[in-house]
Amino acid sequence: MRKVPPCRRSAFRSLAVAAITASLAVSAVGAAAAAPSPDAGDGYWMLGIDGTVYAFGEAPFCGHDDTFFPYYYAVDLLPFPDNSGYWTLSDNYVQANYCGDAWDFYSKNYESDNFISSLAGDEAVVSMSATPDGSGYWVFTTRGRAIPFGSAQWYGDMSGTTLNGPVLDSVATPSGHGYYMVASDGGIFTFGDARFSGSMGGTRLNQPVMSMAPDPDGRGYWLVASDGGIFTFDTPFYGSMGAVRLNEPISGIVASPTGAGYLMVAMDGGVFTFGDVRFHGSLGASPPQWPVWSIAAMS
Repeated sequence: MRKVPPCRRSAFRSLAVAAITASLAVSAVGAAAAAPSPDAGDGYWMLGIDGTVYAFGEAPFCGHDDTFFPYYYAVDLLPFPDNSGYWTLSDNYVQANYCGDAWDFYSKNYESDNFISSLAGDEAVVSMSATPDGSGYWVFTTRGRAIPFGSAQWYGDMSGTTLNGPVLDSVATPSGHGYYMVASDGGIFTFGDARFSGSMGGTRLNQPVMSMAPDPDGRGYWLVASDGGIFTFDTPFYGSMGAVRLNEPISGIVASPTGAGYLMVAMDGGVFTFGDVRFHGSLGASPPQWPVWSIAAMS
């Protein structure tokens, strides 16, 4: 069994623990109101840091990432463009989890493995994003490094810049010709055709920014902090959890395919939907042993 060097294990552990403990003052959840729409996606997946995948609604369950937790940490889940499966990203490899015959196309030519050797000792992998046709993807790190695989192109990154906070999420543009990165201080970094519409960098925040979701029209984005506060940039505000006492901090957000809403997930698996996003269930009433770090919606 391959093991991650202690410095890398402690780097990601510190990142996860810091994100959890930063908002442990937040406690008790309420369900956010949702206005259902048949166009807002029919399901979603959650990913725990131990590699466990949880599927809700019509999202297919295609297996778990074998992370050998706690030697590996799972950090992101990304659906295939046709929703027939998903990639799961651990702190040093990508695994394709497929239902049916999706394997040949989505993993055969560009499945990545063991990029740990190219990272600095205090650098951790945090997210991934794919090209629109699924023929390539990028892996992103806390230092703002973008690592392309398959047909994905490199458009620049922040790895040569000293950041005020680690990059915690990154998302490709709808065209696949660029990507956004968001750091814990709310700083936004855009590359390729990603459009900069503002950021929270330089603003004093109550809690760190954990994740971002671009508007599907490519014109703006939403940021979410660990306390559930939402920051909008050239996008509508549909509500937040910022005024609600949470059991656990928020770890991720994704936009509705229509751009008319979003859903966020807490580390205990609680799901909160806004705008036209359907609620298909959560883990909030029966939290898993290990934190949920990522959520992804069907397109």
